[in-house]
Amino acid sequence: MKKETRLLKDKSLNSLTLSIEHFNRPWDQGRTDAVLMFMDHSFEMFLKAAILHRNGKIRERGEKNTIGFDACVRRALSTSGVRFLTEEQALTLQAINGLRDAAQHHLVDISEGHLYLQAQSGVTLHRDLLKSVFGEDLHELLPARVMPIATVAPADPISLFTEEIDEVARLLSPLKRRHTEALARLRALSIVDGALQGQRLQPSETDLRKLGTKISDGDTNIDSLFPGIAGVAFDSQGVGTDVALRITKREGVPVNLVQEGTADASVVGVKRVNELDFYNLRYADLGDKLGITTNQVTALIALLDIKTDEDCCKRIIHTWCYSQKAIEKMRFALREKSPVEWWQAYRDR
Repeated sequence: MKKETRLLKDKSLNSLTLSIEHFNRPWDQGRTDAVLMFMDHSFEMFLKAAILHRNGKIRERGEKNTIGFDACVRRALSTSGVRFLTEEQALTLQAINGLRDAAQHHLVDISEGHLYLQAQSGVTLHRDLLKSVFGEDLHELLPARVMPIATVAPADPISLFTEEIDEVARLLSPLKRRHTEALARLRALSIVDGALQGQRLQPSETDLRKLGTKISDGDTNIDSLFPGIAGVAFDSQGVGTDVALRITKREGVPVNLVQEGTADASVVGVKRVNELDFYNLRYADLGDKLGITTNQVTALIALLDIKTDEDCCKRIIHTWCYSQKAIEKMRFALREKSPVEWWQAYRDR
């Protein structure tokens, strides 16, 4: 193992230990922020160590600084020869990173149960990745007394979020009027929901007030308020030091790779918020934008397997709809061959 890899991995374990230590400490001063910051730092160091271990790069050409958190996740998820993350594991990382941003740069109020979900899923993920990438057992690297996340764990993790919504409704009731506390609770829920949908934006005060108004008006349905959270489940197994808590996607809800370069976006999201906004082109639009004939469009769609690439194309209400990525893929192909050559290759096949 390269020295840089080993040092980054050791640094990751140090931060993980500090995150667990702060979670289990007997007083609350600075506890939530410390847990989230150390957990997030632990994963960034681990991702860089793992990418190097798999002969990947953590610096862009000509850059002195290493790549950031999102770039690490994307390389660990989609780079050939490096990949070691699943989409669900990336969702866990995004949720922790989004909460860390709020803790470090503004304010976030997170309940004990919610903090437990993030901390326990983080420890589980670290343990899983350490085993799959380095073949090492976290139990052998940290004392057994360090490992437990000590709290009263929620029996049904997903019900915790419903209880959080009910608590916000209580805080916003006419008898309470504790709007500041309610918005702080909503901020934590909104950050996690956005992270699961592939969004990096921290919610604005206006966004939070709109959510608060919906809840005050009686809308406490998690599916409509927080579709990202509603799109996943928390799978809890084991007891004691062997507790494992993992995010899994719900049946029928896809996890999609967000196109690189999309503004204010993370790496993956549990679903397209509006598919017709994403797949916003039709067959005729492709020819118009590329300046080629319909025959040539047909040739490119067939030879580039556009219809089998979900990032490029999807059948919606009996109509094939195409994304901007389809245009990019076809435009790149036209740099390699002329439209006439693609049409001839299609006819020959």
